[in-house]
Amino acid sequence: MTLVLNFDLGTGGVRAGVYDVERRTMLSLSEASYSTIYPRAGWAEQQPEEWWNALLRAGRQAVEQCGSTEIAAVCVATTASSVVICDRESTPLYPAILWMDCRAAKEARATEKVDHPVMAYSGGGDAVEWLVPKAMWLAEHEPAIFAEADIICEALDFINYRLCGAWVGSRMNAACKWNYDSKNSTFVPEIYEALGIPTLRDKLPQRIVPVGDAIGSLKPDVAAALGIASQPLLAQGGIDAHIGVLGAGTVAAGGMLIIGGTSVVHLTHLKEQGNVTGFWGPYPNALVDGLWLVEAGQVSAGSILNWFSSTIFGLDEQGHGDLIRQASVVSEQDSGLLTLDYWMGNRTPYRDADLRGAILGLSLSHDRADIYSSAVDSIALGSANVVAVLQERGVSVERIVMAGGICKNPLWLQATIDAIDRPVHVASDDNLSLIGTAVCSAHALGLFPDLIAASEACAAPAREVQPDPVRSRRYRDTMALYRDTTETLTPALHALSARQLAGAAQ
Repeated sequence: MTLVLNFDLGTGGVRAGVYDVERRTMLSLSEASYSTIYPRAGWAEQQPEEWWNALLRAGRQAVEQCGSTEIAAVCVATTASSVVICDRESTPLYPAILWMDCRAAKEARATEKVDHPVMAYSGGGDAVEWLVPKAMWLAEHEPAIFAEADIICEALDFINYRLCGAWVGSRMNAACKWNYDSKNSTFVPEIYEALGIPTLRDKLPQRIVPVGDAIGSLKPDVAAALGIASQPLLAQGGIDAHIGVLGAGTVAAGGMLIIGGTSVVHLTHLKEQGNVTGFWGPYPNALVDGLWLVEAGQVSAGSILNWFSSTIFGLDEQGHGDLIRQASVVSEQDSGLLTLDYWMGNRTPYRDADLRGAILGLSLSHDRADIYSSAVDSIALGSANVVAVLQERGVSVERIVMAGGICKNPLWLQATIDAIDRPVHVASDDNLSLIGTAVCSAHALGLFPDLIAASEACAAPAREVQPDPVRSRRYRDTMALYRDTTETLTPALHALSARQLAGAAQ
């Protein structure tokens, strides 16, 4: 029996699970939450110490529940880029700037002006969510903090340091979020120099380790705090959704993983570099050697539905469930509403952090079920638009696996399948990131020859769900309106975003 302890640090909390590699079974699961602060419009912050304390609580509970203290390896996946600013001993100097934070929109646009071949790996510029624009913002607006910081890193790097005492970066995060040359395994300091942050190169973790390779061993005191009697190996993980590709078994080119939760992430691989204008990538060797990773998605998704349910309608969890059932009934008819899902900007295919949400067609006859149903439609259309534009770019999508919180909302799940208008495999396990980190640990332990073999052996089972042809036809008819309205309203949404940010700064 080979047991591995896995962690997935999400937006609202950390999940821990002990996985039996030989039996392909998750033996125990545990969770611990932490808080998010929204100090200004477009800002989102967390406290790294809360991550660490939650990880220790969840990890110890998972080990206790599994019935064994003998853990062979540990691996972590986290949100990205949730940026930590700290000293060399990992003491935070500033709140962690969460992945969804869009304060660095101006800086992200500035990255599009840098002329360097490696910038082509990110489609010619960085997203507002990434580490580099956030570091640029920090250098301009908090120069003393930027100068004092020994380390500027991902949440993953902070946690791995606390686990093993070494500053190490994941090749996945470096390739996808740091403008790292993952084809030639080297940093590109001239990019940071062109962006006015030449010292960032020395503040990043210097050792870059591929996903699924060994980093080192857990510190004895950390192992003891987790209730582990052995000295486990620490395997390199990566971005939570991207690690989920390993848990879904969609690593090969032509496969796509869609994870719907707070946001939506679409991940697929190309056999060679191609034109994916409007998307992030393709990144060489980000997850596995020899394939080019394409990243797409929506910044706001389940967060919009929770915002409507809780913040606007004042419902608890049971009330939200009742609202989903009411909205499922009204979704059978066309309410005449069109919602745009850009509450926190658009990740792809518009790559526009300054877009904002909108609801059009409102009348006094509409109620909250109509509004909620339209919000679900907008998120489904956003996902379908991603798939459609990728195919317009020549990307082959042959098999889709869907997972995440979306699977707990039957209205949202079926709407997305109907909007995509093709069969989708729905994962029976919503812990794909935990299974993916188990795959990484199994590879680091030498149990499989490569990550693809480990993924194929451990991938979660999935059931096929067919689209409803009538609803798919309605979504096809609405897609043109969704796209045209986005284009038409973009100037107005930009102006409103600027006014909101100006008002928040006063």
